[in-house]
Amino acid sequence: MLLRHGQTTWNAEGRFQGHSDIPLDDTGLAQAQRAAGMLAALRPDAIVSSDLTRAVSTAQPLARLIGLAVTLDKDLRERSGGLWEGLVGQEIRERWPVEHADWNPPQGESREVVAERVAGALKRAAEGIPAGGLSVVVSHGAALRLGMERVLGLPVDQAGVLGPLSNCSWSVLGQRNGAWRLLEHNAGTLPEPVLGDDR
Repeated sequence: MLLRHGQTTWNAEGRFQGHSDIPLDDTGLAQAQRAAGMLAALRPDAIVSSDLTRAVSTAQPLARLIGLAVTLDKDLRERSGGLWEGLVGQEIRERWPVEHADWNPPQGESREVVAERVAGALKRAAEGIPAGGLSVVVSHGAALRLGMERVLGLPVDQAGVLGPLSNCSWSVLGQRNGAWRLLEHNAGTLPEPVLGDDR
């Protein structure tokens, strides 16, 4: 299960965060508590988090409820925004129209680099989890989306085919016959079994 961190002031203001270590705001802290209450019912086997404060502060309420330690993995950090960090969308569009059109932050990380590092972290988080077990990975919106697209085998030119994750919403990945599958995306309620003819 891939959980995006709760809201920060910069989220609310529409500022590019990247590696800037911005804490959760009051809304984000409440979102983290709500998510922890729901996800604790799933009895995760492990919690792995980005080392940035907003992710760790989202992971901690769940860890306290279920009595697990949070393992930090810096490869789960958000995409570095380079010169865009701290700026709002209008400022970015005005200063870097070409780079904005390609969503390529100057002095930041490329989509490919982020996809590769986060995919590696997601695979590590899945290792050692018992069959039928659950690892909760707490990270960031773009990082999780790019990592998911990579482990699902989506081509680079399809980047963005998965929509964004809302604050404290999650996606669920599973494996079947050695292949990764997307089971839920941008959910805010507990996963429900899928009833139907598809397997």
